[in-house]
Amino acid sequence: MDILRLVEPDMHYADQIWDFRKEVLEMDADNDDRFAGCMSLEQSSTAQEWIRISELRKDPATCQETGVEVPSHMFLAVRESDDRVVGVIDLRHHIDHPILGTWGGHCGYSVRPSERGKGYAAEMLRLNIQKAKALGIERMLVTCDEGNTASEKTILRNGGVFEKTIEVDGATLKRFWIDTSKQ
Repeated sequence: MDILRLVEPDMHYADQIWDFRKEVLEMDADNDDRFAGCMSLEQSSTAQEWIRISELRKDPATCQETGVEVPSHMFLAVRESDDRVVGVIDLRHHIDHPILGTWGGHCGYSVRPSERGKGYAAEMLRLNIQKAKALGIERMLVTCDEGNTASEKTILRNGGVFEKTIEVDGATLKRFWIDTSKQ
């Protein structure tokens, strides 16, 4: 597998961010969770707007301007060999919130459809766990739909320990905890 790095969104990647969005919309039209971890990318009118929103969401003082209560960092997963954006992952600074503490968890992630099946999601999550540890997060809650075996394997590969299955709005979700000290 190619080496990935996580970088914060900036204008250097604006065109690739928009290409990522377009590819997900075209190839994942029937997937309700197609933009997991991408915050407001689907609703943004431009990549520049999404980059600005991502910047505001990092700071507790400005995150509420974007309609969220918990600060978070957004990262692009960039393949080293060709500087291509292959995925997007976020990291919520805490889960002291009814939704995040129940089913949202500390992060969500998406791999562009043309790059799936290459192990990128597992590497993205591994790198994100390191960032969580650096923020002082000792245990990460990561969830997935019960039928999403690829995401479940990604979580388990990164040390996820199954806690329980829950029902949320008619969907069955699995909750996993990852000890960041083991990364």
